[in-house]
Amino acid sequence: MSKIILITGANGSVSSAVIGSLKGSGHKLRGLVRNPAKAGALKDAGVEVHVGDLEKPKTLGPAFAGADTVFILTPPGPRAPEQSSNALWAARQAGARHIVRMSAIGAAYDAPTINSRMHALSDGELTGSGLPYTILKPHFFLQNLMMAAQSVAQDGTVYMAFGEAKLPAIDVRDIGEFAARLLTTPGHENKTYTITGPAAISMHQFAAALTEALGKPVKYVPVPVEAAVQAIAQLGVDTWTQQALEDYFTAYSRGWASDVTDDYKRVMGKSARSVSEFAHDFAGVFGKK
Repeated sequence: MSKIILITGANGSVSSAVIGSLKGSGHKLRGLVRNPAKAGALKDAGVEVHVGDLEKPKTLGPAFAGADTVFILTPPGPRAPEQSSNALWAARQAGARHIVRMSAIGAAYDAPTINSRMHALSDGELTGSGLPYTILKPHFFLQNLMMAAQSVAQDGTVYMAFGEAKLPAIDVRDIGEFAARLLTTPGHENKTYTITGPAAISMHQFAAALTEALGKPVKYVPVPVEAAVQAIAQLGVDTWTQQALEDYFTAYSRGWASDVTDDYKRVMGKSARSVSEFAHDFAGVFGKK
């Protein structure tokens, strides 16, 4: 049966992947955006675009009206719990029958990262709301490793503040496919899924995958957490994000959240993309001609 599915943060990388995976599903797609000037691609994809701001509840009514299922995604930041709460309230007022919320790896009240602790607040509000829900906790995005694209292209080096840690990072495209499955098929109500890539990889293994994909030597050079945060600060990144990244660098370097889960394979019936597939698919980003 066709549903109206509303996706918040529709211009973002994850929501864009969700929308891409929902194309051709037969469901009516709505996208909530703050800046209509950036919504051209959504309209071209057949998405009904609504302009609204999750920090301004009065702007949300038209987008949520009549929506059967809502995908709530909020950008990381100090106001994320407020934004998520406003989205949840708008969904309740509109009579939505299923909420799928994008959380984060390790979201818990005692998590070592401020971002994961904030997600735990919103997860708790959703689970206590009485509405049918599904919480999605994806691991570190493989696409985040594109931060190394310039240094790889210039001198064949990956500089990251992860020490010798291994991360079961996941491709954003797989997150999009997984979320689309949750939004369109029954049996996921009142469940929480933690999705990872098929293997925990070190940055040395990431560099090896790039070496094979690019046809040139690539090496990993660990960067001290303090130095990485200083470099980020010099780029003008706000202090909240600096702290959030410092939290993640420190936690991952100490081996936090390094376990591989089977949630993706159980639901999708296949493995998530490997780091080798990612490296080959995005070789051009890392400088391959």
